[in-house]
Amino acid sequence: MKTLKIKLVTFIGVVLITLGASAQIDRSQMPEAGPEPTINLEKPKESKLKNGITVMVVENNKLPRVSYQLSIDNKPLVEGDKAGVASLLSSMLGNGTTSISKDDFNEEVDFLGASINFGSSGGFGSGLKKYADRIVELMADATINPLLTEEEFQKEKDKLVENLKTQEKDLSAVSSRVVSALAYGKDHAYGEFITEETINNVTFQDVKDLYKKTFAPNNAYIVVVGDIEPKEAKKQIKKYFGDWKKQDLSEVSDPELTENVSTTEINFIDLPNASQSEISITNNVSLKQSDEDYFAALMANNILGGGGEGYLFKNLREDKGYTYGAYSSLGASRYGVSRFDASAKVRNAVADSAVVEFIKEIDLIRTEPVDPEILKNAKAKYVGNFVMALERPQTIANYALNIKRNNLPEDFYANYLENINKVSAEDVLDVSKKYFKVDNARVVIVGKGSEVVENLDRLGYPIQYFDKYANPIEKPEFKKELPEGVTVSSVYDSYIKAIGGNDVVSTFNNMMMKGNASVQGMSISFTRKLTKDGKMLELVQMNGNTLSKQVFDGEKGFTAAQGQKTDYTEQQVEDAKIMSGLFSEQKVSESAELTGIESINGEDAYVIRLTENIREFYSVDSGLKLATETTAEQMGQKMTSKLMYSDYTNKNGVMVPMMLSQDLGPQTIDIKIEEVTFNDGVTASDFE
Repeated sequence: MKTLKIKLVTFIGVVLITLGASAQIDRSQMPEAGPEPTINLEKPKESKLKNGITVMVVENNKLPRVSYQLSIDNKPLVEGDKAGVASLLSSMLGNGTTSISKDDFNEEVDFLGASINFGSSGGFGSGLKKYADRIVELMADATINPLLTEEEFQKEKDKLVENLKTQEKDLSAVSSRVVSALAYGKDHAYGEFITEETINNVTFQDVKDLYKKTFAPNNAYIVVVGDIEPKEAKKQIKKYFGDWKKQDLSEVSDPELTENVSTTEINFIDLPNASQSEISITNNVSLKQSDEDYFAALMANNILGGGGEGYLFKNLREDKGYTYGAYSSLGASRYGVSRFDASAKVRNAVADSAVVEFIKEIDLIRTEPVDPEILKNAKAKYVGNFVMALERPQTIANYALNIKRNNLPEDFYANYLENINKVSAEDVLDVSKKYFKVDNARVVIVGKGSEVVENLDRLGYPIQYFDKYANPIEKPEFKKELPEGVTVSSVYDSYIKAIGGNDVVSTFNNMMMKGNASVQGMSISFTRKLTKDGKMLELVQMNGNTLSKQVFDGEKGFTAAQGQKTDYTEQQVEDAKIMSGLFSEQKVSESAELTGIESINGEDAYVIRLTENIREFYSVDSGLKLATETTAEQMGQKMTSKLMYSDYTNKNGVMVPMMLSQDLGPQTIDIKIEEVTFNDGVTASDFE
């Protein structure tokens, strides 16, 4: 009883305290903002080694960790017909030294719980303070005595070529390449790009020469941040980096600012496989961190397209539902050579409307003062992100380097927030007019021309056409007339004939295909089983564990993934019935419609619409099926994906595609078929 009474008294006391506290708070009023955060970035202790290395140390004893950032202050190089040398050097550095093998090097880094990585102009290492000496030693060894071998060169070269092939159909990769090339020019350090041809021009000697020519201590910085005294840090750097020999460095010119177009124009790149269009509205700018209007420019871009609260996002995502996200960026360069860019991926059907809305929002921030509340909120968010970023050692190291390399005042970051908060609505208006050149911009669009260009023509902007490598071309022929007499039946007949003929395909009752693919470095297996009477199984596994499974028994079906089983909808059942069978082309669905000729990977194809959500493509020349396109609704938006068929090979008298390429948004997964069997390996239990 006593215990109960004590608990009851305690409970009542807590309630009274809570009520008392609530009574003293006026919840109708917004709490007052706290004091402005004070940015106290300690000035780095600086020294210089005889070989030219500038050592900068920022002592921070919060955690027993130390980080080392090596930055070699090289100007951007134009690589020309050997573009890719720097990329190959980056991939080879940090993988062992002349005295430590690649495996032993990586194994020791893992054992220390450290992180060491390199690029073509520096490296970064971090770990616990107690291992700091060894981390610096490993970094120095990898810097001064890198293990550059012909074998590793060839391996990285093959890997890079394979990545380039994968990017051929990647919307974002094509857009990024072409936008930079058109903005700066293909012979500019910021505009050139890597191709399979330029990579094949690169020799192992080129990589070694680039290392000797650019990886030198003459103009190197090492920024040390963490639980270490400046004297100790300098002693470490001198001990392990002191023998790094100076090199005779060739003189490199500063990159030059390229002029903008005289009037806004559309630059269109046709990507026939694209299920979306990527839009980039861009113009070149001359902006440095040392410029007086730098902070106003930061806030203007933040308000326009810096995130979910930006003009662009609110319009194109929240209001119109054209895209998952619309953003902008405004670069600042020590050379005064950079770009403004506003971009988004949108549905092909609304590409023209999205351009109109982009221009409207950019014009709005250039002509109307920003609402004071919007400016206030934008500043608050920016300040919060800035303060959070200071928790990362790399941020502090980068700030120290920025001050040094960009000739900024020593109190640049100490006064950063004060300068942000000084920005007025008038300042935002002024810099928007100066840097967002809506009347001299390139509207670069990569998308499916047959679905986009006709509407773009109505916007009134001149349209220039380019290929995937930024070469000017004549306007492609997006829509071709169907030859007289071509029907769904004739296209299907040509397909059946192309794969082996009706007499051969009719002898099979079922088929099994097995293959493998690599997704983000992980190997997955793929199994597909089909029967003549319309049953289907698709199974995707990794290490024997099921990632996804689809089953259709001819009348009903389901999808299983991540432990969740979802039955087919009525529409999915109808779609599955239309596409069912070993070779669905042996029958003609009532809903099937021949809609035209489109290009698939540069090859003309007849397009047959099976349902509102499914289209199939058959080569005009060979008759073979090239792709199946499926449209589904996700998060209130219609998303389209393609399954591409290639590498047809004779199996049991039938031509079967041995490569299936599935595009999943910006990513394409290539499934290499390893095994195909007919009338074997399929049982009734597969479809339960």
